[in-house]
Amino acid sequence: MICYRKATLEDLEAIWNYNIRMDPDEPRNLRWKESYISRNLSGRAATYVVIADGEPVGEVTLDYFAEAHGHVQTRKVLADGTTTAYITALRIRKEFAGKGYASGLMKYMEAEAKQRGIQRLTIGVEAAESRNLAMYLHWGYDCFRMYLEECGELVLYYSKEL
Repeated sequence: MICYRKATLEDLEAIWNYNIRMDPDEPRNLRWKESYISRNLSGRAATYVVIADGEPVGEVTLDYFAEAHGHVQTRKVLADGTTTAYITALRIRKEFAGKGYASGLMKYMEAEAKQRGIQRLTIGVEAAESRNLAMYLHWGYDCFRMYLEECGELVLYYSKEL
């Protein structure tokens, strides 16, 4: 059985423990786990999950404020704490990819954001990730906002009005 919901603390722990297991050489994972959980608990972000057979197999986080992602002044275009929020950490486990779960999770998250009063969502994609860019454009994230170079990669930012 598949369902979508706002992540519980147990979901967040399970997601990040899985992410750490799958990429044990990524030194930032522990810091990111702490940050994502903290921002969820404080209400500065909300993570949503797709659940399959009682287990979270996909996630997306909606950040309401820019400070979690550096370049605070520039990033206020991406998340201003009131009407604009930034989508991050959209992931689906490989064995569940290509089955529409990411689309379903995005639709669920967008409805939740709209209910909260968010009017615009923003998302970033590395320029080299043409498959992800095509998916975001298909979902309506087609208003180019800006670009930044991050960790040696060109990242393009798009938005969608809700």
